[in-house]
Amino acid sequence: MSDDEYVYDEDSGEWVSAAALAEKLAAAATVEVRDSVGNLLADGDQVTLIKDLDVKGAGQTLKRGTLIKSIRLTGDAQEIDCKFDGIRGLVLRAEFVRKR
Repeated sequence: MSDDEYVYDEDSGEWVSAAALAEKLAAAATVEVRDSVGNLLADGDQVTLIKDLDVKGAGQTLKRGTLIKSIRLTGDAQEIDCKFDGIRGLVLRAEFVRKR
């Protein structure tokens, strides 16, 4: 689409440029993931656990203060995908971590 094209935005009920609507939709598609104290998290961040967590299926407990390196965001505002020694496919809730 070029800048001189206009499309109807059903949310606002107005005709807007196609580029402006595309930017609006891209901004709405991004999900902000925040840790337990409100810091914004991003892919590759390091986080620390703020409480002991029992890992289902692994028969293991991750202790408070454990460092998790290189997290990945999942697209869900409350879930973080990460790797930890001996545990595959570990998904943590953002409310139990603090950005380092």
